[in-house]
Amino acid sequence: MGLRELIGKLEGREALDGVSDRIAGFVNSTVKPAKSLLSGTWLEHPLHPLLTDLPIGCWSGAVILDLFGGSGAVDAVDPLVGLGALAAVPAAVSGLSDWADSYGPERRVGLVHAAANLTGLGLFAASLMAGHRSARRLRLLGLAAVSAGGYLGGHLSFGRGVGVDHQAFLEKPSDWVDALDADRLEEATPTLAEAGGARVMLYRRGTQIYALSDVCPHAAGPLHEGSVDDQLCVTCPWHGSRFRLSDGRAVHGPASAPAAVYQARVEHGKVQVRAV
Repeated sequence: MGLRELIGKLEGREALDGVSDRIAGFVNSTVKPAKSLLSGTWLEHPLHPLLTDLPIGCWSGAVILDLFGGSGAVDAVDPLVGLGALAAVPAAVSGLSDWADSYGPERRVGLVHAAANLTGLGLFAASLMAGHRSARRLRLLGLAAVSAGGYLGGHLSFGRGVGVDHQAFLEKPSDWVDALDADRLEEATPTLAEAGGARVMLYRRGTQIYALSDVCPHAAGPLHEGSVDDQLCVTCPWHGSRFRLSDGRAVHGPASAPAAVYQARVEHGKVQVRAV
């Protein structure tokens, strides 16, 4: 059985849902005030992948020195392991925050991904208190666990699209196209329209018409089903990401990428849009 088949079985393992749902509920209630920080909204880039580089690099370096560094490298191993363990804490917290907003197959795989990485962290930490030979074995096992976790993390990103900007491959009209009859666009009401095959959320405030991609970049939620506040920000109904209507910028996570913005005008009784 290949790795894809094994992951497919893991994705369908509904027995994991009970414990994963309880953990996700606890994580979301705990990190809610810091969701934008942990998601990378302020950075306009997912934070978790950046934070994982340091612990993986430190631990990989420690194992390489164990295997090939000789006696002269012994004193460098423990500091690398310790720095990797410290760096793993914010990486784990940001990853848990992202994972808590996933569902179904992604949440099941993410649970095992987290368990593998936490096991690796525990093994590397234990190596700091073990004898020389035992420490080397623990570090090798720890790197194996982290590598397995990394494989699952790669599958979540590249196989399941977790953390990917869901607007990246959308077709956006570069020329003016009709989106909606102008008399159908009510005042202060998020409205779904279609423009050249693209889903667009329209919002009118007086004579000003705002147009954003209706596809939330975080998880493809329908923005037109959300609400617009007094600051002219729309909130995605799925996970609570907020975007400014004027420029699409994400002002609250978990989204880190901006919503695609369209220019809008009224011509011949039609609301027309084109990509900026």
